[in-house]
Amino acid sequence: MTLKRVASHEVFGCRLVSRAKSPVVTVILFALLIFFMFADSIVSNISLQSAAFDEKEDSEVLQARKVIRKIKSDVSAVQLDVFTRRKIINVDSEHHDSLLSSSVVREEQGTGRLRRKLPEYEIFWSDELTKKFHGRVLEFFNPKCEVQFFMTWISTVGSFGRREMLSVESVFKAHPHGCLMILSRNMDSVNGYRILKPLLDRGFKVLAVTPDMPFLLKNTPAEAWFDAIKSGKKDPGEIPLAQNLSNLMRLAVLYKYGGVYLDTDFIVLKSFKGLKNTIGAQSIHAVSKNWTRLNNAVLVFDMNHPLLFKFIEEFASTFDGNKWGHNGPYMVSRVVHRVEGRPGYNFTILPPMAFYPVDWIKIGSLFKMPNTRADSRWVEAKLLQLTRETYGVHLWNKQSSKLMVEQGSVMGRLISENCVLCQHIYSSEK
Repeated sequence: MTLKRVASHEVFGCRLVSRAKSPVVTVILFALLIFFMFADSIVSNISLQSAAFDEKEDSEVLQARKVIRKIKSDVSAVQLDVFTRRKIINVDSEHHDSLLSSSVVREEQGTGRLRRKLPEYEIFWSDELTKKFHGRVLEFFNPKCEVQFFMTWISTVGSFGRREMLSVESVFKAHPHGCLMILSRNMDSVNGYRILKPLLDRGFKVLAVTPDMPFLLKNTPAEAWFDAIKSGKKDPGEIPLAQNLSNLMRLAVLYKYGGVYLDTDFIVLKSFKGLKNTIGAQSIHAVSKNWTRLNNAVLVFDMNHPLLFKFIEEFASTFDGNKWGHNGPYMVSRVVHRVEGRPGYNFTILPPMAFYPVDWIKIGSLFKMPNTRADSRWVEAKLLQLTRETYGVHLWNKQSSKLMVEQGSVMGRLISENCVLCQHIYSSEK
């Protein structure tokens, strides 16, 4: 028997007997062959199924990773800050317990929006400048001041323009020994000083001072209101908050110190020295001549005057930041209507000609140059009337700020006669 034949007959290490000599062995070998073929098929199927499962699992994992990347991408695009993320988590956790009403959600959103916006208002800041406020006021207003004036400016230094400077100049033209304090953090600066320096160089007493609102409102009905606004618990409304803070600040500073408050778009024509506890009517009834609306652009009051206290009380209790004038002209009108004639309130209401000789609708007529002889006669008549009967002219800056003061116009003549520096009178720029 050759080596090849021996090898072909060895299976599992056993020498097999020739198939011709043993039919039983042949049958057994055939059965074993069938068994191994069947087993190999089973293993193959299992392997294929396992591979398919692994492939499916890999596909699902890949898909999940894509979703995760998409979520991360969306979150990155939104760029949620820490406050917003916390708010979302809080709302989500509360939602499991109960559903908030839509009104409550809107209120919380408005409060959150206010809290984020409040740092923009420098009037809320407290620092070394605000701590010095009261001392600076007492030092500035001395017995040499024939009249003490206040203005407010809650805007940028750059927006304090030529029109505002003409207003300041007119104060000193009529009151060479008067003292004017501008309540403004932005004007209480190097750039603000540069704007006022030409007047200081001429010996006029003007100073911009950073106000201390908590101090001004302490022990007044508006103290709690201010705290609520500052903390975000009170909705400031759609009207610019600076406008309403100016309405309140003028009342508070007069209540604390007394004096004259003027808007920065008011041209003074004659001395205020003889005025005491005075407010002006903006309009009167055509027949009865009784006032129909007052205005707060000019206020003349002693310190601690009870009417000022009522104004502050009304401001805080009925504040509405969504209605123009509600916390200003309409507010003083409401209060005076209730207390006029009652004992304990001593004040005077001057007719429109005193401070508001021209209504805001017609203010543009004062800026136009005369084109005809009739126009010239009207200008001369108007100038004569204003000189005799008016303490000053409110320019209604919202309507007139873009108007150019034309040569020979009523405004051109009034400004020329009541300015100190007398620069840029006929410029269209503010």
